[in-house]
Amino acid sequence: MLAEALHLARQFRSRLVLIHIGEHGVKEEALMQALLEDHAISKQSVTIRWDKGSAAKAIINACDSEKVDLLLAGALKKENLLHYYLGTIARHIMRRANCSVLLLTQPSSDPQGFKNIVVDAEEGPFVEDSISLASQFAAREKNAWIHVVRELKLYGLAMSASDQCTEDEYDSIRHGLIKDEIEKVETLLRKVPHEGLKTNIKVVSGKSGFELAQFAKRKQADLLVVGAPPRRFKLLDRMFTHDLEYVFADLPCNLLIVQQRKEQARG
Repeated sequence: MLAEALHLARQFRSRLVLIHIGEHGVKEEALMQALLEDHAISKQSVTIRWDKGSAAKAIINACDSEKVDLLLAGALKKENLLHYYLGTIARHIMRRANCSVLLLTQPSSDPQGFKNIVVDAEEGPFVEDSISLASQFAAREKNAWIHVVRELKLYGLAMSASDQCTEDEYDSIRHGLIKDEIEKVETLLRKVPHEGLKTNIKVVSGKSGFELAQFAKRKQADLLVVGAPPRRFKLLDRMFTHDLEYVFADLPCNLLIVQQRKEQARG
């Protein structure tokens, strides 16, 4: 995790903050010093936080205090399964953090960056930020791809079918709806600098979170970018599975959860 964090900090010329929640004594200081020496990091070049208390709350408070704009954390592997998922602490951080969160399923001591990125382009407060961050990550790699995924609104097709239209009319309406969604994505892309990047627009139908995760698996993506879910789910989201829960329950790859940028407060 430290190697991955250092790689990103150097790429984005960012300040690196290390957060430890738990005991702080001679043993912990020695372990931290050994980690820094292993990665040729001087203690003076990083900020080290030694905090106690509830892990999720302490991490969120530390991020707020240090004006962190990207928090790196490791995803958990389900016991006896080759699936990664968000545990209770990670879910709490994801819903309460005021910064974006990058969850790594398999952090490496030799980081390779992200070259095959899938980004969720569903309408929401973070969609432009999601595409922008995906583009920034891809721009730092050679021959990187960005796959922008948009959901086909099935209620439009359902309304068409209820009008007893012919098969040809149904297909025509479907193609028209797909074209509309592609045009919406193209409008979003025009707002975000992405010159020189390979882009692909994909329109999916069905449960958007499930289809998004499946598409990321099929593309063997190394990063999936989504906007942060609402902090308080709506009544229907409490009764039924929220779309993004399909992603969180079985991570297809590394996951970047985007919060809206607050440039005046952060560097």
